[in-house]
Amino acid sequence: MRARAQLVIRDTKLALARDELADLAASVPGLPTRARLARKVEWLGERVQDLMRELLRLQWRPVPALQADVRAKAVLYVGNYSSLAPDPDADGANVAQQAIEQAGGRFLHHAGGDDAAALEASLVAADLVICQTGCVSHDAYWRVHDHCKRTGKQCVLVDQPQAMHFVRKAALAI
Repeated sequence: MRARAQLVIRDTKLALARDELADLAASVPGLPTRARLARKVEWLGERVQDLMRELLRLQWRPVPALQADVRAKAVLYVGNYSSLAPDPDADGANVAQQAIEQAGGRFLHHAGGDDAAALEASLVAADLVICQTGCVSHDAYWRVHDHCKRTGKQCVLVDQPQAMHFVRKAALAI
């Protein structure tokens, strides 16, 4: 008899909880649709971000050869540059420095840190900008991007220093 009473009490509590849940769901019309739409909005937001990154990568990908006459021009390299001294085992930035200087250009460098005033001064002084995007702050990247877009300066954005090997002495007008 006691077991039967406990079973009736349990079933009654369960039925009351189900009724309360149904009342709550009825008080918020369209709740399942809203939840589904919220998940869809979150997925679409991530998709938009992926597409924007891809668009930016495609718009500013490195060109196969730098087509620029750098004689008597200043070329600004923005990014980490551990060794400014050229040597045979140099990374891409050293190759760029050698090629630019051999072609009669002036090689400028900015580390791409948070010194906005120095970066702006370097950008104004440069005729051409090479920016190593993986080694600069977000602020420096967007300053370079915005300045080149506003002023129409030629700008080459590279992801890694190895990509700098596209700069060759023959590609520069000597």
